[in-house]
Amino acid sequence: MGVPKTIDNDLESTTLTFGFNTAVSFATECIDRLHSTALSHRRIMVVEVMGRYAGWIALHAGLAGRSDAILIPEIPYSIENVALHLKNRLEESKPYSIVVVAEGAKPLGGDVTVKSREVGRVERLGGIGETIAAQLQHLTGRETRSIVLGHLLRGGSPTAMDRNLGVAFGAGPVQALSQGLSGVMVALKPPRLDFVPLEEAVAKLRLVPPDSEFVVAARALDVCFGDSA
Repeated sequence: MGVPKTIDNDLESTTLTFGFNTAVSFATECIDRLHSTALSHRRIMVVEVMGRYAGWIALHAGLAGRSDAILIPEIPYSIENVALHLKNRLEESKPYSIVVVAEGAKPLGGDVTVKSREVGRVERLGGIGETIAAQLQHLTGRETRSIVLGHLLRGGSPTAMDRNLGVAFGAGPVQALSQGLSGVMVALKPPRLDFVPLEEAVAKLRLVPPDSEFVVAARALDVCFGDSA
């Protein structure tokens, strides 16, 4: 029996994974706190969050936290576009900027930022926030700092939604076993739980569609994704 435990929310077979809502809520709180220090020092703040292949955490936290730019794996970015967007914002009305970036975001024609590689293990991503901060400081002339939330997103007290989702996902396998099922994962397909074969459950990643409603909403609020200024 399996349950969809990944804070990245990147399993196509379920509408929601438990841990995701808690991660987004904490990341949003951190971004909220950064607004005041970014404003007082007139800085650009770059916030790196988890999201190896999918940018759900960066997208939702960045939108909720009123960031100026969001960089996700699904939309390759041009750092020049991001810099131009921030310079325009800084010159027009806002003396500081917040940039949220998923660890798996990559530049146009480039690749992800790898922290380390070990034989027999998946490469460790990380460091893109620091890289982007250095590039933006050079291109904008503004002092820029980076912060990595990293594993802080994986701990702490879960939100009410995740608590209830965890309970439901815990009860699901018991129900499946009582029905004689085996080799399945419990999946949320509102308004019900479903049982998906494990092979199907991990066969496809759930990625952020570039035209998803939250991307469209963010663009309407003048949030830059790096594919244009």
